Amino acid sequence: MAIFATSRTTALCLLTALLVLLATPLQASEPIRIAAAANMRNALEEIIGRFQQSHPTARVEAVYGSSGKMTTQIINGAPYDLFFSADMTFPQQLWTVGLAATEPAVYAQGRIVLWSTTLDASSLTLDDLTDASIRRIAIAQPAHAPYGQLAQQAMTQAGVWEAVQDKLVYGESISHAAQMTQSGAAQVGIIAQSLAVYPELAVHGHALIDARLHSPLQQGYVITRRGGERPPVLIFADFISSATAQQILLAHGFELP
Repeated sequence: MAIFATSRTTALCLLTALLVLLATPLQASEPIRIAAAANMRNALEEIIGRFQQSHPTARVEAVYGSSGKMTTQIINGAPYDLFFSADMTFPQQLWTVGLAATEPAVYAQGRIVLWSTTLDASSLTLDDLTDASIRRIAIAQPAHAPYGQLAQQAMTQAGVWEAVQDKLVYGESISHAAQMTQSGAAQVGIIAQSLAVYPELAVHGHALIDARLHSPLQQGYVITRRGGERPPVLIFADFISSATAQQILLAHGFELP
């Protein structure tokens, strides 16, 4: 009976502490610093905006780039509190080496599409990429960008990877690959659906690539060891799983886990 009473008292204390934490306004001292995959930019900016509506004193700063390079930055001491990757591999890497305060968790699933500003992308297929009229194809660098890995997998499964080698141009991130296509440096890009639905890109249409041609892309995040010591970071991380944040992710071309 004494053990039960002690356990119940401890649980009530923890619950009370959590409720006090959630009810306390976030202070505008040091900002919450986030490293995020490039394809998360629009969705995350909107999520941050909605978060700050309910926590007006909170400051949140986000930097965007390729997941692989941001992982390297965190390993080398970059002061990020949260890391939103385009896959689960890089958050898992941080967890394995002891640089994450939480195990990797899935926050969304990504898809890839064919997109172009000069062609009717809505009717394009991967087989069309071998046509002589298409001279440049932009993808993210597979070595450090998960969406580039998906593009390579899909073209390999479709049997066109070897045939298009001389046409490929590589972006440092998936957003860079989209920029290359948008600028005309490439006629077609294989980009994230979350980018293709941007208002300025959506006017050109896109063709969703069959998910059976590549591995499922589960996008994961971790709270870094640094962020795990900061209560505001924990509150923001909890907001990611809220209905509000999930609806924003859906609206920006992601699928929910």
